[in-house]
Amino acid sequence: MRSLPGRCHELLYNRAGQLSLDLVHPFRLIFEPANIPIPRKADGGIDWKKVTAVVIIL
Repeated sequence: MRSLPGRCHELLYNRAGQLSLDLVHPFRLIFEPANIPIPRKADGGIDWKKVTAVVIIL
């Protein structure tokens, strides 16, 4: 996902666990994993390579 156009990046603070994808300024698409349970890496972060579905938040 990070190599796609649109500056895809993980969000912080109250949106931790969500990603943002830039659209036409000033709009962006915010989404999060829909997997249950959410796949995690050893460090506790989300393992986005194992995410198979997302929910669009905004």
